[in-house]
Parts: sequence; C-alpha cells; structure tokens
Amino acid sequence: MNASEAKVAATLDVDAVRAAFPILSREVHGKPLVYLDSAASTQKPQVVIDAVSHFYETTNANIHRGVHRLSQEATDAFEGAREEMRAFLGAEQVEEIVFTRGTTEGINLVASSYGRANVGTGDEILISHMEHHSNIVPWQMLCEQTGAKLVVAPINDDGEIEMDALAGLLGARTKIVAVGHISNALGTINPVAEIGRLAHQAGAVLVVDGAQGAPHGAVDVQALGADFYACSGHKMYGPTGIGVLYGRRDLLDAMPPYQGGGEMIRTVSFEGSTYAPVPHKFEAGTPNIAGAVGLGAAAAWLRGLGFNAIERHESDVTSYGTSRLAEIKGLRMIGTAKHKAAVLGFVLDCAHPHDIGTILDQEGVAVRTGHHCAQPVMDRFGVPATSRASLGVYNTRADIDALVAALARVRELFA
Repeated sequence: MNASEAKVAATLDVDAVRAAFPILSREVHGKPLVYLDSAASTQKPQVVIDAVSHFYETTNANIHRGVHRLSQEATDAFEGAREEMRAFLGAEQVEEIVFTRGTTEGINLVASSYGRANVGTGDEILISHMEHHSNIVPWQMLCEQTGAKLVVAPINDDGEIEMDALAGLLGARTKIVAVGHISNALGTINPVAEIGRLAHQAGAVLVVDGAQGAPHGAVDVQALGADFYACSGHKMYGPTGIGVLYGRRDLLDAMPPYQGGGEMIRTVSFEGSTYAPVPHKFEAGTPNIAGAVGLGAAAAWLRGLGFNAIERHESDVTSYGTSRLAEIKGLRMIGTAKHKAAVLGFVLDCAHPHDIGTILDQEGVAVRTGHHCAQPVMDRFGVPATSRASLGVYNTRADIDALVAALARVRELFA
C-alpha cells in the first residue's frame, strides 16, 4: 500500500489493532492495563517486535562494505528501512533520510552542523512558547556559541501560536524558525505549512520537531515546506534509540559533518580526511541497525492502517475524552486549541499531579505527570505540572471511561 492509498483508508479495526500489542493483555496492580502515555513512548505491535527479533536471529551483522552474505542482507534491511522512512515522510530522495537516535539528536544535528555554519552574531532563531526542551536548549546553546539571539513567539490561552505575532517577529536577521508539529504538552496541531511559508519569505529555514506529528497522521515534508523534520521511532510504535532526520538534499550536501569516525568518511590520512556523501556523512560509527529495521516495520504498519482512519479514530477518542473530563468537578484542561491531537492535559484542584498519577497507577491507568519537558508551557499557564493522558491508535472510549473512574477515586481520597 503506498502513501496515497493509506491516506484514504476509511475505518480502523480497533479490536484488531489492540490484539497486535502483546503488552495490552497484561495487568497492573491486579487491574487491566489502560495505557495513556503514548506521547512519552508508544507500545510496540508484534510486527515490530518480530522484525527486531528476526534480524538478530537470522541476519545480524555489521552493514556496508562487508562482502559476506549476512552483511549484505543486513545492509539491504537497513537501507530498505531508509526507503520506508522516505516514503513515510514524503521525501523526494532517499539520501535525504538520516538515521539518528531520535528527535533530540536530529535537532542537535541541525543546530550543530547547519547552525554553526549559517548563524552568526546578531542573527535570530525563532521558536514558539510551546516547544519541548529538545527544541529550545539546542538553539540556546547555538546562540551562546555564535552570539545569535533566541526569539520566542507567544501562545494564547488556548495554547495556539499567535500567528500575527510570529509573523511580526520574522525579519532579515531570522535564520532559523523551529517549531513543533504537535505540542506534546498541549496537543496543539500547529499550522506548519503557513509557518514555513512565512519563514521562507523571510529567507529562513524551517526546522520541525515531528516527534508528536509522525505517529498521528500523514506527514508530507514537501507539502509542509519543512527544510528539516525530525522524528523518533519510539513515539511511532518503533524501537527506542532510533529516529530520522529529514533534510533537504541541497542543505545536507552543504553542511559539515556532525560527528567524525568510521562510515562517514571517503578517505582518511594524517594530513586530512574527505567525507562520504549524504546521508552517510552524518552517520558516524555502527548505527542501531536492528532499531532501523524495527522503525521501518513500524512505518509500514502505520501506513497500512491508513492515516485517515488513524486520524478519525484518535479524533473521536480525544473529543470523547475532552467531554468526559469536562464533567469532573474542579478539573481544568491545559490546552484547548481548536486543532488538537491525542493529548489531554489537566490539573485537578484537590490533588497534585504526582499524587494523581500514583493513584491512577493503582487503578491500572498509566498517565504521565510533571512538566513534560515543557517548563515554559507550565509557566505560561501558571501551573507547576499537569497530568497528561495521551492517546495512541490502540486507545478506546473505554480507556477514557477507566480514566474518569480512576479520577473519581482521586476525588474520594482528596476532596
């Protein structure tokens, strides 16, 4: 099934989807597991588990340059996963897909390689107030190294970027615009294509933190106008420790290497070295081969479900969750954007989020509590932390009902 075919799939067989995840059959504290922490890390379908196991059981060898059969098979599996991610992200060329450890390393790669080569004293890097720390700290470090300035576009009370303000902050000094596709703390779906258009008009490049975007719908980096797009395997039903950075070919070709070592070189002598072409220039050392194979399997599995079906199902459960949580006395939603995906962040007037998370765990309900690596978001809404129920393709309205019942237990204990 190609990307266009996957987009038009109409419905999601949720029972079949849930059956694909072995972990969902377990119990926690004697209660059926209700997993509502997918924004932190998704669970893994059997097809991904099998892909990783099969690699280690039958194919395990180091890749590239090996002449023996296992090395050739491992190389084919690794590069096949790269092609799968090219199709998944809608990249034009497979050379635009760089394997990384995840979104964080992808953004750091851009900041270190593209940033140090193209950003200088007096230049500006524009981000939004809703960014994950991984899309803040690398740019702060770049500013400290180069003398550039970090500029922050504000968000409104619903958790949406104030687009007029963002447009007003763009100018001749803006070299990089970096925004999240979907906020991990608020669930806001940002107008990335419009932001990209504005960034390009100002002569800047657009860097997209796609950690939360990739799992929840079709991604087309060309339609978005993304010059760079980073995502993580473990957020999209794949293994941990693997991810992808998409970069426009002309930009990647012009960028210096991020790390030095084996694999990323063409020639080495004591007088100097020359570098391999992209993407290998940015993949120093032995990569996470099995992780890449598992990520390719996850991408193929998601495409097979159909992005329209995924979006429709998750939107239904998110809307249902929003309405059910609104019934709870003393509960305040944090993040009420008109365009929102799969995140239900809230505070409860009678209990601290950490206490809420502990009690919910005793009821078998797994949520995330804390600042979610988004402390500026917490500051913007005047809270130290939130409880966050985040959804995946396997969640149902019944999971929301279990969450609401567990929150009723919280009120019994604290109200």
